[in-house]
Amino acid sequence: MTVHTTPTELLDPIERASRDEIAALQLKRLKATLQNVYENVPHYRKAFDAKGVHPDDLKTLADLGKFPFTTKKDLRDNYPFGLFAVPQSQVSRIHASSGTTGKPTVVGYTKNDIDNWATLVARSIRAAGGRAGDAMHISYGYGLFTGGLGAHYGAEKLGCTVIPMGGGQTEKQVQLIQDFKPRIIMVTPSYMQVILEEFARQGIDPRESSLKIGIFGGEPWTESMRRDIEAQAGIDAVDIYGLSEVMGPGVASECVESKDGPVIWEDHFYPEVINPETGEVVADGEEGELVFTSLTKEAFPVIRYRTRDLTRLMPPTSRAFRRIGKIVGRSDDMLIIRGVNVFPTQIEELVLKHGKLSSLYQMIVTRQGLLDEVEVLAELQPGAADMPSSEVADTARWLQQRIKTMVGISTRVSVQAPDSIERTSTGKAVRVIDKRPRAA
Repeated sequence: MTVHTTPTELLDPIERASRDEIAALQLKRLKATLQNVYENVPHYRKAFDAKGVHPDDLKTLADLGKFPFTTKKDLRDNYPFGLFAVPQSQVSRIHASSGTTGKPTVVGYTKNDIDNWATLVARSIRAAGGRAGDAMHISYGYGLFTGGLGAHYGAEKLGCTVIPMGGGQTEKQVQLIQDFKPRIIMVTPSYMQVILEEFARQGIDPRESSLKIGIFGGEPWTESMRRDIEAQAGIDAVDIYGLSEVMGPGVASECVESKDGPVIWEDHFYPEVINPETGEVVADGEEGELVFTSLTKEAFPVIRYRTRDLTRLMPPTSRAFRRIGKIVGRSDDMLIIRGVNVFPTQIEELVLKHGKLSSLYQMIVTRQGLLDEVEVLAELQPGAADMPSSEVADTARWLQQRIKTMVGISTRVSVQAPDSIERTSTGKAVRVIDKRPRAA
């Protein structure tokens, strides 16, 4: 792989600024944002008053800790437009995320919000090594989901040639990559693996394709998955982070020269990491729940939004802004199995350590009486399809033992033939099927 770096002259001045300059800009924008929501969003006025705080109480960035959090429940309780800070006549676009329960969360953008979003995604693509004139294949879904259009507008802003493929039609994905010869692909990492499987099915070596850069987001993924994808595809794989409630893709993104965690674009978003149990802000470097306050959003500003993503803040490296570590799980989807906290990414790490196993897997959680039971479904890589049954059984026992040793839970493990686990056309793999009865 060829690692591309970004010449200093291509960076925005703020990407090279001192921490004092960044903090001064953040404080100025934060004061304006707090005043804006207090005056224009009844929910925030009520929440601030209930907490006994006023925008004038913000004297330093640390004072933000005095203000209340915003949660997804707040967004749903104010469905559809109760948290908008501008009249609907000023809203240029609406997106919504489809949650598994309850109402969707609805977000809005002014024309200026859309322009800022495109600028930040363009900055993210540039950080990944993309340049004006590159062809960009986008396999994120288009529509109310922010991924497709967010990537699209950013790529156009940078000056790329956009191929708006969207999700699904995997065979056609490969055909267009072969025919249109894009240099960059933006897609979820799990769907990229499905695309690579389709390359292999068609007898094509993906390392011989035109792709040089993969910008992957939309779901947590591990360093092991990065190495696996880079080796299979012969590309540089970088992580882009975002969520609809804060903006969409492009809240943070990795730099190809360092690949050491997504850089938060701190001129537009103020990050905190909190103890998810107490709500107290933890020091940089300590693991906790990521919280964001938007600094420039006009239509839909958010104050201390609890993302539920578990990570840590790390010091700047390739840019002047702080970074986030890999998302290790979520504070609201962590599995508790017989008193043990389990994250699906822990299972993924172990699956990827075995050379004969595909990276796709599923955890099926059930309850027998009062005890939780976990079955892990794994599958062989296509090249191991003819493995003798005795070796398949040995592989299952190996994974079962590793999970017991490294994660601390007992499981049943079933190693199946290639392509046995259901693939999704949307790109987000269903890693966990929790069949335990819900509490009343």
